[in-house]
Amino acid sequence: MHHEPTIDDFILSRRDFLQRTGMGFGALGLATLTGSRTSLAAPSASLLPKEPQFPAKAKRVIHIFLNGGLSQVDSFDPKPVLEKYAGKPLPVQYETERKTGGALPSPFKFRKYGESGIEVSDLFPHLAECVDEMCIIRSMHTNIPAHGPSLMMMNCGDNQLSRPSIGSWVTYGLGTQNENLPGFVTMCPGGYPTGEAQNWQSAFLPSPYQGTYIDSEHENVEKLVKNIKSYYSSKDAQRKQLDLLAELNELHHEKRQEDAALESRIHTFELAYRMQFEATDAFDITKEPEYIRELYGNSVQARQMLIARRLLERGVRFVQLWHGPGQPWDSHDDVAEQHSRLGGQCDQGIAALIKDLKQRGMLEDTLVICTGEFGRTPTAEIAEPGISVAKGNGRDHNHHGFTSWMAGGGVKGGHVHGATDEFGFKAIENKVHVHDLHATVLHLLGFDHEALTYRYAGRDFRLTDVHGFVVDDLLA
Repeated sequence: MHHEPTIDDFILSRRDFLQRTGMGFGALGLATLTGSRTSLAAPSASLLPKEPQFPAKAKRVIHIFLNGGLSQVDSFDPKPVLEKYAGKPLPVQYETERKTGGALPSPFKFRKYGESGIEVSDLFPHLAECVDEMCIIRSMHTNIPAHGPSLMMMNCGDNQLSRPSIGSWVTYGLGTQNENLPGFVTMCPGGYPTGEAQNWQSAFLPSPYQGTYIDSEHENVEKLVKNIKSYYSSKDAQRKQLDLLAELNELHHEKRQEDAALESRIHTFELAYRMQFEATDAFDITKEPEYIRELYGNSVQARQMLIARRLLERGVRFVQLWHGPGQPWDSHDDVAEQHSRLGGQCDQGIAALIKDLKQRGMLEDTLVICTGEFGRTPTAEIAEPGISVAKGNGRDHNHHGFTSWMAGGGVKGGHVHGATDEFGFKAIENKVHVHDLHATVLHLLGFDHEALTYRYAGRDFRLTDVHGFVVDDLLA
């Protein structure tokens, strides 16, 4: 029956208003589950592939995280003068978190590699073969010599406050190229690093941009990704169950338009169903030729490096690889033994990743980053009653100067940027703060770090907050 339009016909319900303005992201998930169409189209809440703000070489990222703090003077920043002062106080005084004593020379020998002649220690003999692909930053620095805050700074751009992680920002900016896999995957064998999921949080960004955690200690795909298969229901039965669940969620959602937890659950159900079709294949490295598996090696670290390459091939945008639970590189004691063991676990796999990406033509548009949350002191940490029981053969935390490196994705290969002082303690030349590293990474991906923002609580937030400069010398 036709009726004359009234004012009520032009007034949107709360639900319609939120959908049309793109604030109810969960409705997009519901629409996908039920096969219906929706008018949601807000770029800020879309996982569809998006173009960057300007043309860029890098399209995806692998972030290798040596959590705990790699010692720069034992890896990529040779300081032979430490031999002169071995066991003796240095002629300058430095601020350290705990008491340190005399100079501790590196137990590792440095050698020159590649056409660039860059020096790398025996800690990374395989990776050293790739030095002409690497841009080594010897002048990194951060704010605080404590794991928790420094992990938050390296991952989220803030020492304490809840902020989206860099992987979340990248996925927010570029979307994902495969709807059957997460856009952002984080792997840590054996458990969680210090800070756990805070390191890959989406915070106030929509929940689909948060990292999906995988315990890469497991080889069996069904243990890697829990509940990847159902042994009780066929695919058709699961489809019917999810359709019913979608209807119930939609009824619930009508009354709770801004319930972030509900929206997250809706997205999770949808993604979990889709992952059954592709994740089993992506995480199964037995499908790789034997010569490729031999290139990477048999360690847990090697396996997750190979999985990372397989995920990138399938459209995952950002993959983060942690060395293990807690802070394994935190060598307060026995730095020679501990660093040697840890280097042996990951050296071949990291080198294989770079070589494999290059031979497949993927390195040129894949940005590989390797860093810890800070570095270590060139002096030995010593016992201090009630504070430290150090043996005197390890190193304390050091946020004043450390090394990170990048490869591929538009960076300047075979290049060393910046320097620490003669003892390797403090960045003094062409210093690069974590904010500058973040700004440079976003630039390599085609984003102005000041313009990639998200409106929250009345303010436009960004990864670099109100800091950071692109380091042009790192760009090819």
